Formats: sequence, C-alpha cells, structure tokens
Amino acid sequence: MKELVEYLAKSLVDHPEDVHVNEVEGERTIILELSVSPEDMGKVIGKQGRIAKAIRTVVKAAAAKEGKKVSVEIL
Repeated sequence: MKELVEYLAKSLVDHPEDVHVNEVEGERTIILELSVSPEDMGKVIGKQGRIAKAIRTVVKAAAAKEGKKVSVEIL
C-alpha cells in the first residue's frame, strides 16, 4: 500500500523527491501519512478534495483485495 500511495503522489507533483509516506500500524487499520512539498499540496488535494478522495478510493480498493483496512492522511 505504501508504494502505491508513493507512486500516485509522485506522479502528481512537481517535486517528487519531497514525497514521503509513513506507515503507522494500528490495531485494526494501517494509516498511511503522506507528506509533500508545500508547493505541491494543492495538486495532491485537488479542487474540493477530489484528487485526495480518488487516492483514498484506490488505496481502499487495493487494501480490500488483501483483506486490510487502510486510511490515507495528507499532512
């Protein structure tokens, strides 16, 4: 999952070297914390959060295929 979020984010931003994904495992879910350059924040979030929602949807679908629960937080 971490690699998927990293790949999606790097494809969207102007500064892919500033993309970092931190994986935090909880009891039932995995939280992926995505951090990007402040200049690229708008590109990752999108208008009215549409791109962020799309990233979360793709990751949840991939996680469901593996039987896991994953949430993506943009820092």
